[in-house]
Amino acid sequence: MTLRVVLADDQQLIRAGFRVLIDSADDLEVVGEATTGVEAVQLARRIRPDLVLMDIRMPEMDGVEATRQITQDEQLAGVRILILTTFEIDEYVLQALRAGASGFLGKGVDPDGLLTAIRTVASGDALLSPAATKKLIGRFLALPENTCSAVPSQLEALTEREREVLTLVAAGLSNDEIAERLFVSPLTAKTHVNRAMIKLGARDRAQLVVIAYQTGLVRPGEPPR
Repeated sequence: MTLRVVLADDQQLIRAGFRVLIDSADDLEVVGEATTGVEAVQLARRIRPDLVLMDIRMPEMDGVEATRQITQDEQLAGVRILILTTFEIDEYVLQALRAGASGFLGKGVDPDGLLTAIRTVASGDALLSPAATKKLIGRFLALPENTCSAVPSQLEALTEREREVLTLVAAGLSNDEIAERLFVSPLTAKTHVNRAMIKLGARDRAQLVVIAYQTGLVRPGEPPR
């Protein structure tokens, strides 16, 4: 199956380079280009791609608001957002994660890294670049205005094991690493992650990270329990 990608960036040269690279892969295809956040939202609604490669800073509407509008549209539930930014350590990037983005990369990513990232995010997994350390994510996601003082009722629906898995996801562990930590199979770990996503209404692992910090289940600087 070919993954359909929309490019959203106001710089034509960058879009052209990404188009050539993405179209060179047998399983990927660029199906549209947007120069503003408004155009990105319009294209997503018209084309319904698998993924939007979204720049943060664009005219008319920035990538954060465009991401929010796309992820909050129930008819676009299958559209994933991968943020591209010149500055990997950027508060706007983390705002985009809260808005529903599935991950981000710096524009200096190598070609193979970009193609792998697109496939990873389109498959429903989260992708955070190495520069997005857990401490940095926690610093912004756990700001007072974004943190709940009490555990919301949704978390009460999780089993003890699912809560444990949620804390490990928030710590950046993969399914294989979670399996090793909990002495279960990778398939079992994946099942726990998927069940937590369903119960919490999370689009992907990135949203699980957001929920873990926003509810106070995980706090910046704390080791995974």
